[in-house]
Amino acid sequence: MSSPAPKLVLASTSPRRLQLLARIGIVPDRIAAPDVDEDPVKGEEPRVYVARIATAKAHAVERAPGEVILAGDTTIAVGQRILGKPADEADLRRMLALLSGRRHHCLSAVCLIDANGKARTRLSDTIVAFKPLSVTDIDAYVASGEGMGKAGGYAIQGRAETWVRYLSGSHSGVVGLPLFETRALLTSAGLPLG
Repeated sequence: MSSPAPKLVLASTSPRRLQLLARIGIVPDRIAAPDVDEDPVKGEEPRVYVARIATAKAHAVERAPGEVILAGDTTIAVGQRILGKPADEADLRRMLALLSGRRHHCLSAVCLIDANGKARTRLSDTIVAFKPLSVTDIDAYVASGEGMGKAGGYAIQGRAETWVRYLSGSHSGVVGLPLFETRALLTSAGLPLG
């Protein structure tokens, strides 16, 4: 007789991550908000940073027997500069001006702690290029409020998608949870997928 499938705990209160999981037929059994300091360590490379934060979020949630924990983190990198969530409108304007007319990396890490307590992490690196943004573009976006609370100050699933002239990689990773990597981790942990 086979053992029951593990229960999935999503270590995130992001509605976007919940919607993305639903696309692959996954509804978490439980949702928990991880309490993690997301400040980068001085000199930390963006790829190391995003994997560290995703792993920290997974470990910040208590796991009961038979549960697996899934956590993710997404950041924007321009060279070695990490663009987290804007602190205020001035910070948002600074980020958008920096992204204007250039390529950047959207790094999205996923960490899964399986039912045996083993953690595995996968990283998605998507290259995104924006068109040159006018002052009017930036003003209108800031006024919309859409960029606040988003890594790099934009939401690709919203108005900012009209600025994307090139994308190579995972669209779902830019939204906040790379589904290819997530599916592989969930499958390896024995979760049935829809």
